[in-house]
Amino acid sequence: MATTPNSLATTCCIIGGGPAGIMLGFLLARAGVHVTVLEKHKDFFRDFRGDTIHPSTLDLLYELGLLEKFLTIPHSQVAALSAIIGGQRFPIADFSHVPTHCKFIALMPQWDFLNFLATEASHLPTFTLRMGWEATGLIQQNGITTGVRANSPEGPVEIPATLTVGCDGRHAISRDAGHLPLKDDGVPIDVLWLKIGRQSSDPENALGYINYGRLIILINRDDYFQIGYIIAKGDFPAIQQQGLPAFQQSLERIVPFLAGRTAEIDSWDKVKLLTIQVNRLLQWSSPGLLCIGDAAHAMSPVGGIGINIAIQDAVATANILTEALLSNTLSPHNLAQVQHYREDAVHNTQRVQVFAHRILNRVLHSNGPIRPPLLLRLLTSIPGFQHLPARFVGVGLQPQHIKNF
Repeated sequence: MATTPNSLATTCCIIGGGPAGIMLGFLLARAGVHVTVLEKHKDFFRDFRGDTIHPSTLDLLYELGLLEKFLTIPHSQVAALSAIIGGQRFPIADFSHVPTHCKFIALMPQWDFLNFLATEASHLPTFTLRMGWEATGLIQQNGITTGVRANSPEGPVEIPATLTVGCDGRHAISRDAGHLPLKDDGVPIDVLWLKIGRQSSDPENALGYINYGRLIILINRDDYFQIGYIIAKGDFPAIQQQGLPAFQQSLERIVPFLAGRTAEIDSWDKVKLLTIQVNRLLQWSSPGLLCIGDAAHAMSPVGGIGINIAIQDAVATANILTEALLSNTLSPHNLAQVQHYREDAVHNTQRVQVFAHRILNRVLHSNGPIRPPLLLRLLTSIPGFQHLPARFVGVGLQPQHIKNF
């Protein structure tokens, strides 16, 4: 039987079941707010997701009493990051001194992380997760968002809600339907995404290999590497025109221990283009609507910190809005508080990423073997230098803490 709109009414409807959406839904429901999370896919299994669970996020799980249980899920731990530049290894970040319970980044497929959070949230009586429900628009009256229109497995439905939160990523229907203004910083790079088998004897490196005008990121997923091959924006057609053998040779030239395995990439269908964006909403909210995470500010993959920022958004949003939602006193001022509190930390993080893009762009337009820059050699030789990037990557500019209501 088709569900009627009235039976779907909720206090908060969250569009998008990514890290921001599931974490926010969990925290609000934990405080007793009635929450419905809409996820357009039928499962969380997608390759194009971040795999890094940072020390600050692990701290949040500790505060929720879930850390020990979470760490039983298969994962690998990265206590330090280094880069291979021109064949030389440079230590970049050392997490041994970050002010958190866990002094490492946990590498875990994001679908495992989301399944874990969703399972924990499912035990809460006011939490509802609807998989395979795709938001198609907003319900609006006199400029106020009063809910969400969606396609469910049974057909079109309406979900009336006091608050709608867009956590639906960089192509968010929430911000488009809400007519929220967007500023795009422009990015000179894109990423080619592919898999190559991993062997137990392979060296560990979670940051990257830089040489011959290319940067390659390797993510350890136990029996294979998820590989991010950084290219200049718009270069993919030219790379394809050169042919797969040239692409395979390029991989082996930059990451020599992959020699003999790149033949696994025997079709361009196994190479996916990820278009990188860095942008931000000038206004995160309007009456009845709030956007957070990538919907409010798309992050670059530099540092792998997008998931960290999204989760910090979710925690801040729950901390700021829960009491107003419980007392039915939510106002546009409450929503604006989220942006006022978070936007400086987010924008400053994006500034660092944009600066890194400029450096990467120079790398991508260089020819021949790369000579490691003198400045890098000097910085990495300074005692304690590695603690600064570790703090930025692992904790961020504005770490959050769980507020109990």
